Amino acid sequence: MHSEADTRASKPERASTAGIVLAGGRSTRMGRSKAELEWHGSTLLHRVCGLIRRVVDGPVVVVRAPGQKLPALPDGVEVGEDAREGRGPLQGLAAGLSALNGRAEVAYVSSTDVPLLHPAFVTTVLGAVTRENVDVALPVAQGFRHPLAAAYRTELLADVEKLIAADRMRPAFLFELSRVHELSEDELLTDGALARSDPTLLSLLNVNDPQEYERARALDAPAVSVRCFGALANGSGHRPLAARAATLNEAAQAAGITLDRHVVAALNGDQISRDPELPLAAGDSVAFLAADAGG
Repeated sequence: MHSEADTRASKPERASTAGIVLAGGRSTRMGRSKAELEWHGSTLLHRVCGLIRRVVDGPVVVVRAPGQKLPALPDGVEVGEDAREGRGPLQGLAAGLSALNGRAEVAYVSSTDVPLLHPAFVTTVLGAVTRENVDVALPVAQGFRHPLAAAYRTELLADVEKLIAADRMRPAFLFELSRVHELSEDELLTDGALARSDPTLLSLLNVNDPQEYERARALDAPAVSVRCFGALANGSGHRPLAARAATLNEAAQAAGITLDRHVVAALNGDQISRDPELPLAAGDSVAFLAADAGG
């Protein structure tokens, strides 16, 4: 039997991919912290972190402003801190890359305010860095570059720090120093999984003010498939149930199940969880079974 220390020691020292979520913005137009905004019984920050965690094989780091209070985060998510408040995304990128230094090769960098982010989008953007042999994979959609929905090689930290020292705080300055591959909408959607799951690229929709937040919150929750097994099946014969659910708890409610210590869920056949706030995305499949009956 291996000990926990043995398990840690056997893991690769350097992961391929990681995540950085910037939570330290001032949220001036929203009027309150976006990180703490409610989203189907969870928060925006918890949701975005959880979706990125599903894709990467390394750490996910949340970068906050100095002393910023954060809502509860998924297990295993780390917290870093901006060196100075209010200096923009390049400062947050530096903090995130520094936290990942030597621990991952490429990081997907996200803002907090993208509740419709799909894991397939993250996968597609991350994959472009290796495929195109570049430093940055930068989505370009609706006529805009999206530096906070992009993938960066972690070795860019030195360049980022030099730009900050020179007070050149725009991401465009980093792009001038880097090998950048711009991902058009058409190129993004050549990925079949993304085209099926997010054909209109709502992964890029951010909510900047209360009106945008309310419009996004009013949209239907993701379409998912739910199955129940064992004692939870209640004569359903394991038939899948089509449901709308943004979290594991909403999927359980759709199936008439109360999440407690006697219930365990499998997401897409592999990820095992009891976290009611586990974020779901379009196309997900959730299986519930009684934990004391083999779960």
